[in-house]
Amino acid sequence: MLLWYHTRLTFVNICVKMVEATECHHNAVAVNMKDIHPKYYPKAKITCACGKSFTVGSTVENIQVELCSACHPFYTGKQKLVDTARRVEKFRERLAKKEIEAAKRKGRKSKTEKRKAKRTEK
Repeated sequence: MLLWYHTRLTFVNICVKMVEATECHHNAVAVNMKDIHPKYYPKAKITCACGKSFTVGSTVENIQVELCSACHPFYTGKQKLVDTARRVEKFRERLAKKEIEAAKRKGRKSKTEKRKAKRTEK
């Protein structure tokens, strides 16, 4: 309900043709607009990707979500990686590949030891 005080009565008089108007206290006019709110579903169903579903009040009848309180890491205390593009797996594969290559390479210590051995041979 919108309230227009007596200083704006000219605007209200123009709008009266479109909406209903009724008198209120303190010389104000209440403007009631029809059909401005979306339909409300008191038993809207929310379904999570983990399979849990529950009902709440909403303006949408069916809602699909990826995380809920049953599977969210904050509430469960378990780490769960939501990875649809395999980014975490690709990162772990690259990291493992780098570790294998690092183990094959000889470090700085082995190179300095070889240099020292060559110097002592001469």
